[in-house]
Amino acid sequence: MRFFHGKINQRAKTEVFINPDFFEYHIDRKATAKLGIPVNCDTATMAVASKKGFILRDSGEIVVKQRVETPEVSYHREQKDRIEKMKQAVINEFNAADKSSIGGDWLKSTIDRFINPNRGIASAKKDFHKLFEEYTEGKAAATTKRNLLSLLKIVARYEMFVRATENKNFTFDVDRITKDTIEDFISYLRNEKQLTEEHPELFSRIYRDCKQKFDKRTAMRKRGDNSIIVFIRDLLSFFNWLNRQGITTNKPFEGVEVGAPQYGTPYYISIAERNQIADFDFSNNTKLEVTRDIFIFQCFIGCRASDLIKLTENNIVNGILIYTPQKTKNETGKQARIPLHPKASALIEKYRGIDPKGRLFPFISVSEYNKRIKEIFTAVGITRNVEVRNSLTGDNEMRPLNEIASSHLARRTFIGNAYFKVSDPNIIGAMSGHTEGSTAFARYRNIEVSTLQAVIDQLG
Repeated sequence: MRFFHGKINQRAKTEVFINPDFFEYHIDRKATAKLGIPVNCDTATMAVASKKGFILRDSGEIVVKQRVETPEVSYHREQKDRIEKMKQAVINEFNAADKSSIGGDWLKSTIDRFINPNRGIASAKKDFHKLFEEYTEGKAAATTKRNLLSLLKIVARYEMFVRATENKNFTFDVDRITKDTIEDFISYLRNEKQLTEEHPELFSRIYRDCKQKFDKRTAMRKRGDNSIIVFIRDLLSFFNWLNRQGITTNKPFEGVEVGAPQYGTPYYISIAERNQIADFDFSNNTKLEVTRDIFIFQCFIGCRASDLIKLTENNIVNGILIYTPQKTKNETGKQARIPLHPKASALIEKYRGIDPKGRLFPFISVSEYNKRIKEIFTAVGITRNVEVRNSLTGDNEMRPLNEIASSHLARRTFIGNAYFKVSDPNIIGAMSGHTEGSTAFARYRNIEVSTLQAVIDQLG
C-alpha cells in the first residue's frame, strides 16, 4: 500500500495476496483525456495507458472481474474488502494523528496494528489454551487444525501430570516456561504410553478432568521421532506467533534441538500401472468403480484429498483447474493451476450432475476413500513391494503396495511422473500447489499456462 500527503510518501506491505487472473485495471476517463486518450477508448487502448503507469488512486484501483464466478472470487473479494477497510483505517489514523509526529515507519506501524489488533495484550489475560485456540483459528486446513488440537490436548494432560507428580501449581504459562520445560515436555511426548501403563489410575483421572476421551490410537501408542518432532515444531511455531504478536517476549526454544522429520524414499505408481487401474473392469462393483475414477482423476491433478473433495465445475476456467490449497491458503494465498488432461476431462463429464452437492465427483469420506483404494490395488493385482520408513522405529522395511496405498499416493504419482518427464521443480510446484521455499521445490515460481500444458500433454 502507498500513502502520500504533502511531504509524506510511504509504502508498506499489506500481507494481502491476490491472483491477477481475476483482476483488471480501471482507468479514470476524465484524467485520460489529459493524455490524449479518447473517452470511449477500447480495452486495448486502456491497457496501453495502464502500462504507462497511469493508474488513479481511487478509480484506478484493481477490481474483481465479477464475471469469473469461481470459489476463488469470494476469496479475492474478501481480500479487496480487507484492503478497503485497511485504507479507511489508515485515513482515520492520519486524520487523528499529530502530523509533526508522523515518522518514516508510520504507515508500516498503522498497517501492522490493523493486521494484528491483539498485539500487546498481556498474556495474563489469556491462558495458554485460549491463546492456542486463537492461534489455531487462523489456520485454513482442517488437517492442520486437527493436529494442533491433538497437541493442545497433550499439553493439557502434561500440565495435570506435572501438577500431580511434581508441582501442584504448574501451568504451561507462556511467559514462564523455560528451555527445561520444553525438554521435559519432549520427554513426556516420548514416554506418555509408558506413563499411562505405570499410572493407570492417575491417567484415568487426568482424562476425566481434562474432559478428553481416552484415545487408544494416540495415548496408548508409542510415538515415533517424526511425530514428536512435528508436535514440537508446531509448538515452536506457536511461540514464534506469540512473539510476533507482542503477547510475550519469552523464547523458551532457544538452545533446544528440534530436528527435522526423516522420511523414506518417495514411492509412486508408474503411468503404466495408473493406466492398468484405469482400464480395470469394476462394472460389478459400483463403489470401487467410482473410487477408482476419483483416484485416477487425482493422479492427473495431484491435489490433496482435502482439496479434491471440494472441487466443483466453478474451479475450471478455460480448461484449467484452479484452486487455492487449503493447507497454505492463509500463509501464501498462492493458487495451483493444472491444465486438464483429456482423460481427466472425460472423468468429469462421466460424473457431471451426479453429486447432490455440486462437486465434480460423488466423494465419500477420506477414511473410506483410502480403504477402498487398498481394495482397488488388491483387485487389480498391483502388489509389488516398496521400501517405506517405519514411523515408530525409523527403520526401512519392505511393504506390499496394496497394503499402504492411499489418496496421497495419487499426489505423489502426479508429481513423480511429471518430474520424471520434465525434471523442473518450478513447473511441477506450480501445479501441485507447493509453497515457495518448499523443500521439494526450492525454486518455486509462477509458470505460464502454455508451459504447464506442455507437461500435461506428456502424461498420456
